[in-house]
Amino acid sequence: MFLDIQSSINWASVEPIDKGWSSDKKYHIRTQTDEHLLLRVSSIDEYDQKKKEFEIIEKYSKLGFEMSMPREFGVCNENQNTYMLLTWLEGCDLETALPQLSDKEQYRLGRQAGQILKKIHSVPLEKEDIPIKTKKEKKLLQLAKYEESGLRIPNDEIALQYVKENINQIWKKSPVYLHGDFHPGNLIYMKNASIGVIDFNRWEVGDPFEEFYKLENFGIESSIPYCIGQIDAYFDDSVPMDFWIANAVYVAQASLFSIKWAEKFGQQEIEGMVARAKRAFIDFDDFRTIIPRWYSDKYRK
Repeated sequence: MFLDIQSSINWASVEPIDKGWSSDKKYHIRTQTDEHLLLRVSSIDEYDQKKKEFEIIEKYSKLGFEMSMPREFGVCNENQNTYMLLTWLEGCDLETALPQLSDKEQYRLGRQAGQILKKIHSVPLEKEDIPIKTKKEKKLLQLAKYEESGLRIPNDEIALQYVKENINQIWKKSPVYLHGDFHPGNLIYMKNASIGVIDFNRWEVGDPFEEFYKLENFGIESSIPYCIGQIDAYFDDSVPMDFWIANAVYVAQASLFSIKWAEKFGQQEIEGMVARAKRAFIDFDDFRTIIPRWYSDKYRK
């Protein structure tokens, strides 16, 4: 499979990685000079998409933060697959590391993440990447799929109504390049106690505020101080009200649709998303408030 990757003659080992939601096949490569790399392999049908992804990673790699740096992109396996080689970030998932750190350190790392995210969103958009339409229609279609499913949860009408009445509060900002899946599970806590960023395969162009709803979905499970720090730093400690309004819409929509989305992964994942949705209802007081109850001054010391 890898013989037509020219640099593979210098590989000492290839170890499969069975983690994450991506359809890519991932491998940990160790070279004969003991350099560690990440190999991502995709179907040749995704060639254009993956080439663009590699180009986006190249843009991000010039921003001055630790990340999986781009090395090579090409075709392998007798033209049946595309591949990209990236540098390997040594460390552990931030979501694993955070609960073992002090609240002060969790908050500091959140601030670092917020600063990184702001850099990602600062990359100038290529004219051909500017979207023709917003994702409002897509969000409502996703919500309709949830409504039509057999997975509805009690009192979901509150969130359904909130999204429908406030859908025009999203996509008010100029679109930017997004990481697309920015949360502690896609960040690496490195030996120097800083953050490295991985997994750019869900990059897209869109509303910068959409990048934050996964703090409610996944981030607070690892660390509330981190989540507060990410928001604080991104907005230079002055969070605008239009962010909170848009974020509440994204959280309400994602809380319900994620239940339907999880269906293909089995009952355990469905139950996990149901629990997260119920927690969001509590955190946003059944969406009568737009600032979640966990966002407080407690950790800013």
